[in-house]
Amino acid sequence: MMTASPTTTTETLRHPRGLATLFLTEMWERCSYYGMRALLILFMTAGVQQGGLGFSDKLAGAIYGLYTATVYMAALPGGWVSDRLLGAQKTVWIGGAVIALGHFTLAVPRAEGFFLGLLLVALGTGLLKPNVSAIVGKLYPEGGARRDAGFTIFYMGINLGSFIGPLVCGWLGEKINWHLGFAAAGVGMVAGLVQFSAMRGRLGDVGRRPEVSTVAARDWRVLGLALATLAVVVLLIWTGVLRINAVLVAQSAKWIILGLATVFFVRLFLSHDLDAGEKRRVGVIAVLFVSSALFFSGFEQAGSSLNLFAERHTARMIGGWETPTTWFQMVNPLFVILLAPLMAGVWVWLARRERDPSLVVKFALGLLILAAGFVVIMLGAQLATRGRVVPVWLLTTYFLHTVAELCVSPVGLSSVTKLAPPRYVGQMMGVWFLATSLGNLIAGLIAGEGGGGPADMAAIFSQVALAAAVLGVVLLAAARPMRGWMVGIK
Repeated sequence: MMTASPTTTTETLRHPRGLATLFLTEMWERCSYYGMRALLILFMTAGVQQGGLGFSDKLAGAIYGLYTATVYMAALPGGWVSDRLLGAQKTVWIGGAVIALGHFTLAVPRAEGFFLGLLLVALGTGLLKPNVSAIVGKLYPEGGARRDAGFTIFYMGINLGSFIGPLVCGWLGEKINWHLGFAAAGVGMVAGLVQFSAMRGRLGDVGRRPEVSTVAARDWRVLGLALATLAVVVLLIWTGVLRINAVLVAQSAKWIILGLATVFFVRLFLSHDLDAGEKRRVGVIAVLFVSSALFFSGFEQAGSSLNLFAERHTARMIGGWETPTTWFQMVNPLFVILLAPLMAGVWVWLARRERDPSLVVKFALGLLILAAGFVVIMLGAQLATRGRVVPVWLLTTYFLHTVAELCVSPVGLSSVTKLAPPRYVGQMMGVWFLATSLGNLIAGLIAGEGGGGPADMAAIFSQVALAAAVLGVVLLAAARPMRGWMVGIK
């Protein structure tokens, strides 16, 4: 399709043909990712006699947190490889191939390949996911409402895949064989690769080449050295020469990520390159960084502690058939598909009346609604001390958490691009990914503390609810003075 011109109304309303390519690619990738993720902590905590690994909740939570955190951290080098070496299209294809290899490695019923499979999926996702989104943006060089609509369609593909993955992989993994579920995730990613290759021509030259005009030999050497170092570390761990304590690594990584972010923000606050207004806006980003990390440390309990609550303490029998635990992982994407248009309409309705909440208020609302969700599941966990509870406790929690997600996620990345000093936007985006990574890591560590039973889970849920509620109230109180820090930003 040709680029729309101001005089061709029909063309202006239509989307580039390449959007369908990326919609389906992302759908298959999310199908494989969330299909595997739905099984992950259940497989790790299942007894060896049930085909699982027999890990404690503490160890499984730490591994889960490290894995999901690595997925987001890998997006940083993934973007670098695309921009400087391969171009987005080739990086997406290679990333998908690495993801599929990781899933098929997990499908091999040998414990030695488990961690290698997780590493491959994480690295592949870091190559694929940020660059698919980047290509979507490049399909709309004119920007504006048409681009926003394109990303909305793309977002539906993400949630459609997130719904299908647990439905298929979860049932196969739980009801037949864990490794068959992992293999199904690999098949899903292969389907995405086949589809991407068949429809790649629709993208034209968008993302075909690196952003830099000349690829430096030094960059290839840096990539080669990084891969060689990673291969050596993996080999040392594989052979048992280097022994890793996952819980200790996760706890240490939490402070390392937080330290890196702190150093970055302090350096900007002390910088002579920024004026007072720019430093105030950086301060807003710093506050939102902490808020985002805390939000995702609660929201990402979906795949860990809430998944375990569904398995151990939720009544799942329908007649004589037991619903797979992993099917509860379909609830959030289903709610997103149903609620996203409604929430978008609410924001537009408020904006027309000049009552659209500020970025800080939206984050505060997200945290308060997240806290409400954890209050609900805390009450459910207290009831579960007497026996399994009805699914309505989990369903209500997921509903509230989805509403919270729609308050936070759509404005997170957008706020960084608006508030960051122009010459620091790229670095700030990288730091923002660290917030999501940190939140996922903390989520895994929190989940590992609730394995003693429903009473322990209730205590953990109440602590998360309290932390989210306190920060939400603080943000609401600070919203008015912080509005003055965001000149021209709502």
